[in-house]
Amino acid sequence: MLTSLRKFTTKSLKNNRGQGATEYILLVAVVVGIVMMFGPKIKEKLSATTEKLGTSIDTSVEQSVK
Repeated sequence: MLTSLRKFTTKSLKNNRGQGATEYILLVAVVVGIVMMFGPKIKEKLSATTEKLGTSIDTSVEQSVK
């Protein structure tokens, strides 16, 4: 009886099915949380950077046409 209990316990501890899915769910939850926290700041910076880039391109094109 004790041997079968030991085997069952050992087998149960070694069974890690579903562990990978749980880890992926936690990882996705963390990434979503980070995006929710920093998303507006990143969007603002990205918008400002693309605006500067557009202005720079326009200026360069206008100067090369002259």
